[in-house]
Amino acid sequence: MPEPRTPADARGAEGPYGPEPFEPDAPRDPYGEPEAPREPREGGRRVRRVLTSNVTITIVAIGVLGGALTVVDLGSFVDDAGDPPKAASAGLSTNDMLAKLTSASDMDKVAADAVAVAKERAYKEHQRELKRLKEKARRDAAARAKLKAQQERERLAKSNPSAGQNKAYGKKMNELKGWGRCWPSLLTLWNHESGWNERAENPSSGAYGIPQALPGSKLASAGADWRTSSPTQIAWGLGYIKARYKDPCLAWDWWQAHNWY
Repeated sequence: MPEPRTPADARGAEGPYGPEPFEPDAPRDPYGEPEAPREPREGGRRVRRVLTSNVTITIVAIGVLGGALTVVDLGSFVDDAGDPPKAASAGLSTNDMLAKLTSASDMDKVAADAVAVAKERAYKEHQRELKRLKEKARRDAAARAKLKAQQERERLAKSNPSAGQNKAYGKKMNELKGWGRCWPSLLTLWNHESGWNERAENPSSGAYGIPQALPGSKLASAGADWRTSSPTQIAWGLGYIKARYKDPCLAWDWWQAHNWY
């Protein structure tokens, strides 16, 4: 490390006109104002200072990147297979959903069993009717047409353009019941029953709504808007499942074994 300068070292080297004055690190101009420090030399050439330009480039780059991020469609990175769109449940608050669930949670086992008996009877009658039509269709063209029309009515009854929104309500309300792990079971169960159509009506039995209550008027115990409100129907359906099967996982197990629940 070089030794600090002394007053004697401050004298300049000999020049043609005598000793040259010593130049401090920040020399002053003739008017006493400090001059800009000299740029360091490297290999006989000045090294240009690029700090300012680097900072400018960095700021511009950050701005461009930020602008690009604001137009990226984040939804395109979300895999929503099997899941309802998140924005669909924005119209109903969590407290509203809890209120719906509370109003529909009074169903006891006796009432649930009565609904189940009606559903079982309707299912068996429907199967007998289909069997009769299929047997007749082998011999009768008119019967074949009737069978096809019956199947088409059942398909249209489950057609539902708002299924995504209804599934969003169903998923959230199912979680509020503490059944998050059973969501795949509930999703599949009501896909089979109604296609998550709040206006689905079974042409044979008259079962109605997303959970296919039988008769449909049973849904009124969950709310006066039972004919058109998917949250009201979902609340009733979850109450029925709890009273009869304990949770959607067990309800789906039953459905797989019997084709009704």
